Amino acid sequence: MNNVKKSFSIRDLENLSGIKAHTIRIWEKRYGLLSPERTSTNIRTYSLASLQKLLNITLLYNNGYKISKIAKLQEADIPLIVREIMAKSSTKNHAINAFKLSMINFDLSLFQNTYNSLLAEKSFRDIFWEYFIPFLNELGLLWQTDTISPAHEHFITNLIKQKIYTSTEKLQLMEPTNDEKVFVLFLPENEIHEIGLLFINYEIILHGYKTIYLGQTMPLENLADLENYYNNIHYLSYFTVVPNKDKLEKYIDDFTKYLNQYNSNLWILGRQIQHINKEKLPPHIRTFDSIEQLSKVL
Repeated sequence: MNNVKKSFSIRDLENLSGIKAHTIRIWEKRYGLLSPERTSTNIRTYSLASLQKLLNITLLYNNGYKISKIAKLQEADIPLIVREIMAKSSTKNHAINAFKLSMINFDLSLFQNTYNSLLAEKSFRDIFWEYFIPFLNELGLLWQTDTISPAHEHFITNLIKQKIYTSTEKLQLMEPTNDEKVFVLFLPENEIHEIGLLFINYEIILHGYKTIYLGQTMPLENLADLENYYNNIHYLSYFTVVPNKDKLEKYIDDFTKYLNQYNSNLWILGRQIQHINKEKLPPHIRTFDSIEQLSKVL
């Protein structure tokens, strides 16, 4: 399952570059910019090197270079010009494209240089809202369309996690200033998609609250141990994949069974909440459609 994807369809290239398949074919035929291979059934396939080249070409094209001029460049010069552009500009499209290139090529240096360039002008929080969230949304689409492999996703998401960890650690040097609530953040059993919860933890600490971060795949029944230490706990979880829609009602019932006796609350975000009937939720459980919506009530 974790094999790196090395062969891409023209639809993969369209999804990753934003350039329509029809245009890619024209660039290919008229300018010879790409050299696809063909399967036994005459279907175009493209190598990882071809994908990298197209992403570089796209960045140049979106930066005002005419495709006829790009076609005359030496192939080795294209990535050099791209890096020059990235060094001079930190606009959203350029930065997100650089993160995409970093992911496809497993290029740590490109990720770090792009991030540090943004950090010279913006806070970590601004970078996450303006760059990482749009990039992660696009990453979800690429994952759903099987354009990227699990190895690509794990590489880039772990780099983003590192930035959240280091930024959160700086905040944790300061004592909490708001004792109205204690937040306990966790993911349900078998849920491993952690970036959203990590950033929410950062946001809550930024607002002065104490947080207890428990992380991935936490059984509900074990949360009750925390009730011996803190009052007015607000549990917070992120349902990306689990519990699925068939198990959501039981999960909410189980939370009430184990923890509502302590008058504790549960706040939920994530893709799976679309399957929850919010009008039937008990008053101690609240859902949020986005991190931004949650941030506004902190």
